[in-house]
Amino acid sequence: MLFYLFERLAHELSFFNVFRYLTLRGILGVLTALAISFWIGPAVIRRLGVRQLGQTVRKDGPQSHLSKAGTPTMGGAMILIAVFIATLLWADLSNRFVLAVLFTTAAFGAIGWVDDYKKIINKDPRGIGAKAKFFWQTVAGLGTALFLYYTAKSSAETTLIVPVFKNIMIDLGPMYILLAYFVIVGSSNAVNLTDGLDGLAIMPTVMVAGALGIFAYVMGHIKFSAYLGFPYIAGAGEVLVICGAMVGAGLGFLWFNTYPAMVFMGDIGALALGAALGTIAVSVRQEIVLFIMGGVFVMETVSVMLQVASFKLTGKRIFRMAPLHHHFELKGWPEPRVIVRFWIISLILVLIGLATLKIR
Repeated sequence: MLFYLFERLAHELSFFNVFRYLTLRGILGVLTALAISFWIGPAVIRRLGVRQLGQTVRKDGPQSHLSKAGTPTMGGAMILIAVFIATLLWADLSNRFVLAVLFTTAAFGAIGWVDDYKKIINKDPRGIGAKAKFFWQTVAGLGTALFLYYTAKSSAETTLIVPVFKNIMIDLGPMYILLAYFVIVGSSNAVNLTDGLDGLAIMPTVMVAGALGIFAYVMGHIKFSAYLGFPYIAGAGEVLVICGAMVGAGLGFLWFNTYPAMVFMGDIGALALGAALGTIAVSVRQEIVLFIMGGVFVMETVSVMLQVASFKLTGKRIFRMAPLHHHFELKGWPEPRVIVRFWIISLILVLIGLATLKIR
């Protein structure tokens, strides 16, 4: 909204031309979302506490988690409010990539909200149920994939870019829809599985979102993309504003979510943020890089898959408990140690992902 206002004012006063620059709007997206998170955070936490929207804790989990019971959850709403307001203020809302990310974030956030509500208010540990959740995730994820495919303006938008190898680019054609669907839904569930300790999921999300913002800027800049050997995707740079908003909102949420947490994200935040990361990666053609940078999310997801498969096939468990962070807790690691070490791993993986910008 402010983007359009300043664009009109720029015709009268040259000073307002500065707000046309994507880098400035990306920074303003960070600061706006951060300020909103700080502003509404205490009120949201109080509201959740009054409504008794408290976290339920698995009795078979680490004993240290029993003290977390009753901590307000569904705090991801705070993140989504900050992201949407910052994006609406500073992004070009006619940009189809921005619209795709906003739609996916809202849709998966709605799925998470219903799931959280049923778990907490209706006291149903299943929430909406695995089948219903997957069905609605499929509807939203597939809808986004179809939209991006049928609005693509060049073959570069449906090409799989292989990191490091400059000349290996695979034209996916209709297979792009399937890839985009799996990336969006898979990323959503991966972040959700990681969200099990105070601040564990949000900091990797912030780092990955920030890195994807750099990729968006490069892919949407005709000179930088050519210099670094990437195909140019018109309009992709605008996604930087959303990435900035996610960084600011995520850091603001971490202020309240850091150990010991005053509020938890809940499915409303985890599903939405994961889907947003997946949609951004698909939009800027960096699915493989997302897999690298989001390695912590991947490890957590794979640990659950291996645990389930092993128990069903052999009756034995590979890990003491899945997802992976619980395994280390049961080995005796204090919760802060698990969290910070996973953050360090995420930082290393994000730097490796960013290195693929130049190593080609």
